[in-house]
Amino acid sequence: MTVIKRIFALIALSTLLACGADGEPVPPVESTVSAGVGVSSSGVNVGGAVGLHRGPVSLYLGF
Repeated sequence: MTVIKRIFALIALSTLLACGADGEPVPPVESTVSAGVGVSSSGVNVGGAVGLHRGPVSLYLGF
């Protein structure tokens, strides 16, 4: 390998490493909060939910 090819390969590798191209970007964790109040003939109902969502995975807890 000639010196010019080695220099070009080193510059290309340095550029690739500097831009942070190490895979797909990871989406941030999104949080969700909801609350509700219901009134019916049997009384007042209060409820809510808390959730986390990241990519295809979601986790919710209702109360």
